Amino acid sequence: MHSSLAAAAAGFGTGLSLIVAIGAQNAFVLRQGVRRDAVLAVVGICALSDAVLIALGVGGVGALVVTWPGALTAVGWIGGAFLIGYGVLAARRVLRPGGEALRTEGEAAGSRRRAVLACLALTWLNPHVYLDTVFLLGSLAADRGPLRWTFGLGAALASLCWFAALGFGARLLGRFLARPSAWRVLDGLVAATMITLGVTLIAGS
Repeated sequence: MHSSLAAAAAGFGTGLSLIVAIGAQNAFVLRQGVRRDAVLAVVGICALSDAVLIALGVGGVGALVVTWPGALTAVGWIGGAFLIGYGVLAARRVLRPGGEALRTEGEAAGSRRRAVLACLALTWLNPHVYLDTVFLLGSLAADRGPLRWTFGLGAALASLCWFAALGFGARLLGRFLARPSAWRVLDGLVAATMITLGVTLIAGS
């Protein structure tokens, strides 16, 4: 029992250290959380996607994908282009702010669908997600031997806790972000993060 708890704790700590760094996915979840727009769906998609990818890594799929380097290259170009496009839209909101950007209540159904699709794209078209979950966590889990799945469970739990805290905790910023200048700062950070990561992905592909 002690060894199982140790493996789960190690997986939790490792998973948390990999996803806490501000990235495209985190920036998107934060913005959705502040706007209270499809937060439960976005948090669920991020956490469930990480759980699936971690399971694939623990199951040894990462070793198979390495034999086809063209896969990550293609994902890098597609994901990079998507991130740059999303970043440009955020930058446009900074330069041309509108009343819609200041709303912190839930959006319309069409906006929710767009949020879900954007979340899926940011998650599954980002090679860094695969590198962190499938390859890195998968290789670390392999070192745990028979406890590799316990390690993976801890990592998946860390992902769930982080995205839930980021998405639902962002509501505490609602009053602060009621000011137009604050929204422009947030969108500016989102734009810089998305465009930088997009260029980095394409350059490294």
